[in-house]
Amino acid sequence: MFRVSTVAAAIALIATPALAAAPCKDAKGKFVKCPPAATAAVGGVVKDKAGKCHIATGPKKGQFTKCP
Repeated sequence: MFRVSTVAAAIALIATPALAAAPCKDAKGKFVKCPPAATAAVGGVVKDKAGKCHIATGPKKGQFTKCP
């Protein structure tokens, strides 16, 4: 039983990096440009009196961003 669990754990560790890279590959396995990470959630963007949008919370608080 210990051998089976050890083999299963080894396979899981080997397969994890391959699964993490899957979003940056197309259906044929070719590498494509990964989508950019979201800087702020839609709920974290507020519009001020002048109509400009900025990030409401987090480390980038107060920086201007695109309006959703």
